[in-house]
Amino acid sequence: MHIILVSDRLATAKTIVLTGRRIALMVGAVLIVVFGLASLISYFTVRHAAEIRMPFLQEMIAATTAENSRASRERVRENLNAMAVRLGEMQAQMMRLDSMGERLAGLAGIKRQDIGPALTAPKDGRGGPMQQPTPLSQDDLQQAVDTLSRQLEVKTDTMSLLESQLLDERIRKSKLPTSLPLDSTWIASSFGWRLDPFTGAADFHPGVDFPAEIGTPIRTAAAGVIINVVKHPAYGNYVDIDHGDDLVTRYAHCSKILVQPGALVKRGQVVAEVGSTGRSTGPHLHFEVRIRNAAQNPNHFLEAAKARSHRRSARAR
Repeated sequence: MHIILVSDRLATAKTIVLTGRRIALMVGAVLIVVFGLASLISYFTVRHAAEIRMPFLQEMIAATTAENSRASRERVRENLNAMAVRLGEMQAQMMRLDSMGERLAGLAGIKRQDIGPALTAPKDGRGGPMQQPTPLSQDDLQQAVDTLSRQLEVKTDTMSLLESQLLDERIRKSKLPTSLPLDSTWIASSFGWRLDPFTGAADFHPGVDFPAEIGTPIRTAAAGVIINVVKHPAYGNYVDIDHGDDLVTRYAHCSKILVQPGALVKRGQVVAEVGSTGRSTGPHLHFEVRIRNAAQNPNHFLEAAKARSHRRSARAR
């Protein structure tokens, strides 16, 4: 490529020959100059802009950080206050549990000293005017939660003990013959020494008699295990029920027995029917209570059964 230069200052025209190499060198030189100028402009621009705008940016960032920190502290405080209120409610509930435990123990007939220290300790009465309420710190709240946790463990053990004693008491009462074997009155004076109806001589009668029609259902006075189903010349057809702790009840002169030895029976379950078998002057149930095979006065148990029946009837009305 030829370039001819013509000027008044030049006596003759000059010709410049542009080869590919020269053109490439010129283009490279131009690019280097452009990139160099751009770099200088960018450096000075950023430097001066940072010197001018950095304090503003720093203030804005600091303000944003402070606002976020304040909001975070407020949220933490709100959560701590809510947890403190909930903690107070739980402490009040635990005090109500103490009162409930005492009432349950009283209803079960359990003495306070048999329950444990958690329910026998003096009441934690508190009160007074509010002066300068101060929110709980996180450490204070954690300490209160730990204390409540320990109290809860103690009260849990106490309630478990109370439950165990109530269960023992329920089992003990379930063993006692405190339900009427027949829904009728009994001859309370027949226990002990009396005139024998067959001989007229004085003789000891080891139970009480319930006059009733033949076939009247006979119910168990307490839960237990059938240990004897016997046909006896004096007792006639009778059944013995073992209630544990060497306590046995006997149902005699039955016309029919509906259970077999070894059977488990519940309180109030029908086990036989009234009859007049054995040494009997007429249809009735002969009922005995024996402890270590010694006859006891059934009236003590039957009076309790009668009172219990009256209370149940009153509640039903």
